[in-house]
Amino acid sequence: MPSLSAIKAANAEYQPSYLPVAVVVGGTAGIGKCTAQLLAHLLNGRVHIVIVGRNEAAARAIIATMPNPPDGVTSDEERYEFIPCDVTSMKNIHHLADTLRERLPKINYLILSAGGFSVKRWEETEDELDKKLASRYYSRWALTNDLLPLLRKAQGVGEDAKVMSILGAGQASAVDVEDLGLKKSFTGLKAMMRSIPYNDLMMAEFAERNPEISFIHIYPGFVDTAALAIDHWLATLFYPLIRLFAWVMAVKPEICAEYMVYAILDSKQGLSRRNEKGDDIGDQNFPSAEGAQKKLWEHTVEATKSTVM
Repeated sequence: MPSLSAIKAANAEYQPSYLPVAVVVGGTAGIGKCTAQLLAHLLNGRVHIVIVGRNEAAARAIIATMPNPPDGVTSDEERYEFIPCDVTSMKNIHHLADTLRERLPKINYLILSAGGFSVKRWEETEDELDKKLASRYYSRWALTNDLLPLLRKAQGVGEDAKVMSILGAGQASAVDVEDLGLKKSFTGLKAMMRSIPYNDLMMAEFAERNPEISFIHIYPGFVDTAALAIDHWLATLFYPLIRLFAWVMAVKPEICAEYMVYAILDSKQGLSRRNEKGDDIGDQNFPSAEGAQKKLWEHTVEATKSTVM
């Protein structure tokens, strides 16, 4: 496990010969925000970053902190932009992908971090999915699928083509193939936990189908972000203690971003599962339910109303 100073040094050496394009979903707060900012500063403005989220004011404030290219001139290629999207709607996700395919020449880094922590009861979306699973799993699958043509364009000219899902690699493995989507046995906590192995299986299947692209599922650890504001009456009651614990134990999102960037730069083609320090954890706690990977894929294609790219 490299030290934080070694991680920062490795990140600082990243100077690609080409101008990379990064799409950061959930980029207006927390880990996504700090990862987008770090990429902009590491590349000294020589990058095109698309921030996707719901809060335009927050996005504009983030963009204002990002550096211009060294010559002070921002071209059509070197720029930062914001695209609004409520990721709980698959219609919105497909529209977002259509927009990106029209506007971008390629994608080098697709970073997926939208979706907080909630233990609320079933909150049905227009797609008849639970809102929590929609943000933490279905939207990530649909956007990855829809943007594969842009990732392939980057890979086809010898550039990085990588997808990172920031959630919980190695933290849960239970999958019930008879209840994918949890319509038979839903609880809010189960939705949170099942989204983790769903992401494992998603990335594994994408990697099998697209071995020339990197697919990374990473656990960020205990990070001091708005996701700690759990919407449950017990959490409200003990919120001062939660904040104290977070202040003592949680990693700042700026530090977490260093590990996220290190992991995405360090990962090779195929599947990579990483822990909070950016270390590869191999198949540790990978879901083992028989046939789960293929069954989840088929279920998700139908649930997201997608066409496999």
